[in-house]
Amino acid sequence: MSDEKKIKNSVIRLAKGDITDLDIECFVFYAQSDLKLGSGYGGAISMRGGPEVQQELDKLGPIETGEAVISAAGGMKAKHIIHANGPKFQEEDLEKKLRTTTENALKLADAKGVKHVAFPPMGSGFYGVPLAVSAEITMDVVRQHLEGKTGLEEVVFCLLDSREYGPYQSQLQNLG
Repeated sequence: MSDEKKIKNSVIRLAKGDITDLDIECFVFYAQSDLKLGSGYGGAISMRGGPEVQQELDKLGPIETGEAVISAAGGMKAKHIIHANGPKFQEEDLEKKLRTTTENALKLADAKGVKHVAFPPMGSGFYGVPLAVSAEITMDVVRQHLEGKTGLEEVVFCLLDSREYGPYQSQLQNLG
């Protein structure tokens, strides 16, 4: 089984690891509406990126569900972070909102001329979006985006462990 798939002139690839330590141009962070970095990956961004990331976010927020903003990544390997505020827990219209959030993150990456972007399993950790739902929706949105007009050359789904990897691997294999 291959863990990448070519879509027109772009590639969707799976990777295991910590998205905040990934050597990539830009990555997506599943943000809160107030854009406070908090704990988990937010804490890793604060620690690795430095205080300038939060200082920049303080000028960009708050944002509504579905919206995304981009910041510099401070001292991290990545150059940029897209902060996307997606649905949380059993929020109404969760799937539609997750689709919109993912679309807006991709549009923002294109608008900023990003060529290589990484996504986490959107909302599937602390915010309770079921992993299978996250995999199905985000993979489908990325496929549709790459089939259109885009400057993105590579979209990586960065997954922490085998529990996260499995559903994304299944979705990747099922892409038409």
